[in-house]
Parts: sequence; structure tokens; C-alpha cells
Amino acid sequence: MRYRKQRNYGCRIHDEYTYKGMRVIVLENEKIKVSVLADKGTEIYEYLYKPKDIDLMWLTENGVQNPNEYLSTSPDPISTFIDYYPGGWQEIFPNGGPTNTYKGAQFGQHGEVAHMPWDYVITVDTPEKIQVEFTVATKKVPFRLTKKMTLHANSARLIIEEEVENLSEEDLEVMWGHHLAYGRPFLSAEASEIRIPKGVKITPHSEFFNNNDSRVRPNQGQPYDWPICKSFDGEDIDVSKLPVMNTPGDVLYLTNFPEGRYEIVNSDLGISFEVEWDLTVFPYVWYWQEFGATKGYPWYGRQYNIGLEPFSSFPSSGLSEAVANGSSLKLKGKEKRRFTLSTQVKELKMLSR
Repeated sequence: MRYRKQRNYGCRIHDEYTYKGMRVIVLENEKIKVSVLADKGTEIYEYLYKPKDIDLMWLTENGVQNPNEYLSTSPDPISTFIDYYPGGWQEIFPNGGPTNTYKGAQFGQHGEVAHMPWDYVITVDTPEKIQVEFTVATKKVPFRLTKKMTLHANSARLIIEEEVENLSEEDLEVMWGHHLAYGRPFLSAEASEIRIPKGVKITPHSEFFNNNDSRVRPNQGQPYDWPICKSFDGEDIDVSKLPVMNTPGDVLYLTNFPEGRYEIVNSDLGISFEVEWDLTVFPYVWYWQEFGATKGYPWYGRQYNIGLEPFSSFPSSGLSEAVANGSSLKLKGKEKRRFTLSTQVKELKMLSR
């Protein structure tokens, strides 16, 4: 917007820039700065807490990539996501996990809105409040997603309000999630802890893991009680704490939430990151761990991160399996469904470990 009033105080929006050749929308106030790639799925690649100059998001060794700058040399349905994956925070819809086929449409890894360009319009622009509305229409299935991001003055909370609409007359099923990944400097083995409401259950994704490349042993078809699991040697593992580098990771599904909320605390930094969401739409959280033990493609032992991802469905084997196990999100013809999520950085100066 060429003649939109510029401001260098309070809440402000910057939409004049590109980053790596992609449109970037920056929402900021006195507390936080959130950078959003409008040309790549509304991907949040920066979530900066200004008072401590800490970026909460994980940034991979390869960093932010523009899919339009070069073609993947191996255009398989997994690498077309992974080769351009910077960490950070993606919207996942309508398929979560690896390549999958549904009603004749084939999806790649986490396809398809995470790499699509979204339209946007600035709906509120005052020193007290800013709001941007993003919109995308999927190609392989007939849906429209609308996402509003809002910041208030002097607040470290980002508010996201979404609506998904089935544009067809046909009843359809989808997977929908928010792929939030956290890394250094926010995460550390010495100081980080994950806090989740009591009563949550843990189910390991045992299909792809064994005692050579994971820590958590499947529990004979029964879930564990958060946060204690068993290792393959029968030892207790507290998955609310983070291990040292070169420890095998896991993919765990968290279920039975009494409320949609979790918090990651770093006691050394004196801050936490809280995520709250609408549990009726996203009843699950995928807990992905990578602590440098994965050698070869794509991590080569270089990454230290976790993902804590609110999701409509599980497991991460794709839409067809979610349909089969009854966890897919079902929308009737022309139906609309709304979803809300918010994130907040907190100062925890008096926190004791």
C-alpha cells in the first residue's frame, strides 16, 4: 500500500519488503517482531522477543529458501518440502506427513498450502492494534483458508483466527495443523522444560522407530502418562526435559488434553513461550524431536530442535491413514469451520527449576 501512513512506534506493519525474493509481512510492537512469508505459505521464519533479542523459532542450517529460485534435483514428494524447509512455523493443510493420495489427488510431504502464495490485506493499522488477513485457495481439493494475525500494543501475544471453507458440494476430509518448531538459542538441554496440563497421554510413533534410532519403547499398545515413558532398556525417560546433543529422538503423539495449552520454559533465559488453541478442532499435538542423532539426509547430525504441533489428526503417515483411523477433520459440502490459536512470550524472572 503505497500511501499507507508510516509509523515507527507502537504497533506497526511493514509490507514493502522482500526476503530471499519473497514478499514478507512484518508485524511488530514494543515486545515482539513476527516476520511472515506471504509468498510461502504464511511461513513464520522469525518470532523475535525484543527485550532479550531471542528468536523463539528454529532456523535450520540451510535457512530460509525460496522454492522459485531453483528446482529440486530430486523432485520426490518428500524432498520438495524438506529441501526448502527452514524450520520456523508452517500451516499444514490438507495433508500432514508424507506423500499420500485422497480421492485421486496426490499430496507431497505436508502438502499443499505450506508452499503456496497467499493474498493479504491490512484490516487494522493503528498504534494500539494491527491486523493482517491472509487468504489462500487450495489446488488439489476445493478449500479456502482465511487467517487473521493480530497484535496489540505492549503485548507479547500473537493472536491467530482462522476459517476453512469447503467450496464444493461434496463432503471432504482433511488434516490441518500448525507445524511449530523450536531450536537454539531458546532450547537447551540444561535449562528447557515442556509444561503440559495433567492427564495428557503419550503414544510413540513406533512404525519408524526402534532401539537403534529412538529412545521411547512402544508400550504394548497402551499410551504413557505425561511425561514419563520407558526406554528400550526399561529406564524411565522424562520427555518434558531435553537431552544432550547426539541423543536419539522420537515422534510422539500427545492426546487427552483437558485444555489446549502448552508452555516451553527456559529457566536460564528467564522466559517461556506459551501456545493456546481451540481443542475442539485440534485435539492432538505432534511432538517431534531431533537432537543431532540423525545422520545423513536431511539433518546430517547438525540440528537440535523440537516440534510441538497442534493438529486435527494423527498419525503423521498422511491423510488416508487419518481417514482410516477416524481422526481426520470432516467438513460437509459448503461447511465452514473456525479455529483460534495464540502464542505469548512471558518473562519468568522468579522461576526456579
